Amino acid sequence: MERSALSIRAATAGDAERIAHLFTDEGYPAGLSDILDRLARFGSEFSSVHVAEASGEVVGFVAVHIMPRFEHSDRICRVLALVVDPGVRERGVGHQLMEEAEELARNTGCAFIEVTAGHHRSEALRLYEQIGYEPGIATYLRKRL
Repeated sequence: MERSALSIRAATAGDAERIAHLFTDEGYPAGLSDILDRLARFGSEFSSVHVAEASGEVVGFVAVHIMPRFEHSDRICRVLALVVDPGVRERGVGHQLMEEAEELARNTGCAFIEVTAGHHRSEALRLYEQIGYEPGIATYLRKRL
């Protein structure tokens, strides 16, 4: 897929059904109403969802949240979801979505951007490392509430 054949834009409510399908296929079951609620929550300067579109079809999306840091006077950007349709993987869609996330981070004064990828997602890990993300910088601990 040529870069010029792909466009990146802010997600709209009209994209919710396709995003729900992509997210469900990736192992995160979500219905139309779930995604509509999430798009509403992510509709700000500091939380957004962007889609990759090719030939009028959404083929991927990225969701980001930007937050202030307490220990410094800057912000960090967190990629919360990145999903690319399996039929177009390895064609630069994930790279372009991550470039969009990085541009959003730069434009809002972020010092860095971070993403979490499970060890079982080798394709995702490979993508992030190819575009300059460093593994093992921090250890994330989590507690279910």
